[in-house]
Amino acid sequence: MSSTVVYDPSGVVTGGLPLDRGPHLFLAAAVLAWGPAPAGVRAADCALICLQLTGHAQCVAADLRHRYENLPAVSELRPLTRVVLREAVNRLSTGPATTVARVQNRARLVQALYQALDRLDTTQNPTPAT
Repeated sequence: MSSTVVYDPSGVVTGGLPLDRGPHLFLAAAVLAWGPAPAGVRAADCALICLQLTGHAQCVAADLRHRYENLPAVSELRPLTRVVLREAVNRLSTGPATTVARVQNRARLVQALYQALDRLDTTQNPTPAT
């Protein structure tokens, strides 16, 4: 079996794909429920979980960035979204994590990115009044 790796820096191919929100938010919540030294979680486990959360955070940040760029210049959501995106760039620029605290930081980032995305979705696609 062979596989193909798609290099898509502009997001043309992956831009329209839906994010797999549920499993990643569940993983983030599970990681945040850990204590400071969870039993049975090795450094290698932390590294793999961190890679999973990092990759997903990058996808959510790209989607958020795309929606941010389409906001009107006078939108009240621009400053807050810009702060969340800047924080995402800062957190994602650090190297791989093998500690619980660093993995939990990635989990918080995934949650914050989804919260920002939800704010934009609510504003751009308001629920119709009944």
